[in-house]
Amino acid sequence: MSRELQGEPQHIDVDPYAVPVLESPYEFHRLLRDTAPVVMLERYGVYAVGRYSECGDVLTDFKRFESSGGIGIQDIRKPGKFRTPSKLIEVDPPEHTAVRSALNKILTPLAIRKWKADFEREAEAYVDRVISMGEFDGVEDFAESYVMKVFANAVGVKLPRTETLAIGEMRFNQTGPENELYRQSMVRAQPYLAWFEEARQRQNMVPGSIGEMLFDAEDRGEFPPGYAANLLLTFVGGGTDSSISGICTVLRQLASQPDQWNLLKADPSKARTALDEGIRFDTPFQIVYRTVRQDTELSGFTLKQGMKIGAFLGAANRDPRKWPNPDSFDLARQTAGVHLAFGVASHVCIGQMIARLEAESLLGALARRAKDLTLAGAPRYRPMNQLRTLDYLPLRVKGA
Repeated sequence: MSRELQGEPQHIDVDPYAVPVLESPYEFHRLLRDTAPVVMLERYGVYAVGRYSECGDVLTDFKRFESSGGIGIQDIRKPGKFRTPSKLIEVDPPEHTAVRSALNKILTPLAIRKWKADFEREAEAYVDRVISMGEFDGVEDFAESYVMKVFANAVGVKLPRTETLAIGEMRFNQTGPENELYRQSMVRAQPYLAWFEEARQRQNMVPGSIGEMLFDAEDRGEFPPGYAANLLLTFVGGGTDSSISGICTVLRQLASQPDQWNLLKADPSKARTALDEGIRFDTPFQIVYRTVRQDTELSGFTLKQGMKIGAFLGAANRDPRKWPNPDSFDLARQTAGVHLAFGVASHVCIGQMIARLEAESLLGALARRAKDLTLAGAPRYRPMNQLRTLDYLPLRVKGA
């Protein structure tokens, strides 16, 4: 009888956090999907799933797979592993239900729409600037600087580039093992920790911003004391780094595939579809962990209480069991509400409307105002334990 039928997860002795794997995870993702529905990552003693169906099960069934142990590989409730948990993504019902309900009253479609004109105006200015440059870095010169400007105004927190990137890098490496990436990012972020703590306090919020609304809700008793500043920590990470990652993935694919660029040129409204396909194709948050709440079974495998289980979203979003031609970037593919990059069920990304508005504004303006978009060199990725994102994207553009 096979190990799979016996319910014993097969061990894989590959380090998903090794820099070469982080820079190009696709071979590992194929191994993870093809080996079995559930495997054991031998090096870390955690379960892992890489198929679409099992990832969905792990992310949606909070009665079996809890978030309160943290979304990283370490159980933050254990001695020596503690870090301040997110009061939005690292809690379970009923606490999560109450927080989410209060947030839904703040981040309404009407509230998001009030930033639309500003986002679009800034996008047009950024596109005109890079067209005048001719060649530019799609990361630092374009997606990164644009998102940090418009999102900072919306969320109400000042986001200087050096400080914000250092804090984000630390947080995304903290969800992985205590490897060299983790240690280096902790050192780089240290000088900015006090700044970031101060930046998230009420007196520094921009009037009318998300931050101000969070503190107002806290004053009304909709959140316990201290929640507003904590939630801002989650909003800044989710609203900057992940949006930048998604936009840059789309830019790289458009610059590499003239047929896809021409599709967007012919119909700039496809910018919304482009973001969804981009974050399916190269998912920003590659791995999200849960903790097995009690001895249970998943796809014929017995899982032990207290063990961590990693849902490899980057692998699931390219699962051929779910997607035809999953390794191709295709603007004709309809993935909104199906891919796992924004999360699912009660933990679906509450800020996705902002991410969509950022991407639609910037990519739409580019499609309307530029004639050609091509690569001007070799792109480079920035290795992090959880986040997949480009570090350098040389592009060449011509005006329409």
